[in-house]
Amino acid sequence: MDDRPHQLAHLECLGDATQFSAQIHALIPRCTLLENFSPAEVRLLAHFMDVYRAEPGMEIIREGEGGDFMTMLIEGRVEVQKRDRWNMPQPIAAVEAGRTLGEMSMIDGEPRFATCVATEPVLFAVLTRENLARIIVE
Repeated sequence: MDDRPHQLAHLECLGDATQFSAQIHALIPRCTLLENFSPAEVRLLAHFMDVYRAEPGMEIIREGEGGDFMTMLIEGRVEVQKRDRWNMPQPIAAVEAGRTLGEMSMIDGEPRFATCVATEPVLFAVLTRENLARIIVE
């Protein structure tokens, strides 16, 4: 896909998520967003997603940025951080494979609520707002 989010330019893109569709489908019990998807529907969705790799310490989502994409963790763990009144990042949650991040900002266009940082090697699939619109049209 040629509509990769510029916010992820510092991360390695592994390409189309179809090669990960079986892994994504296996994670559905942990992902309420996809709980009613069949394997065929996951493969179709995966066609509209790219997979990225992030190493520990790398930001996936930054608090305050525009939100034109969401992610689904395929492997690894991410720490969700919110800046305090001294502008210091404070951990507020840990997220593991099967969970989604950034879906609200992608839908409502509001700035990101928090920063998400890989705490171990992470693979995650990305769905952009543009590709979500394509799915709806098709």
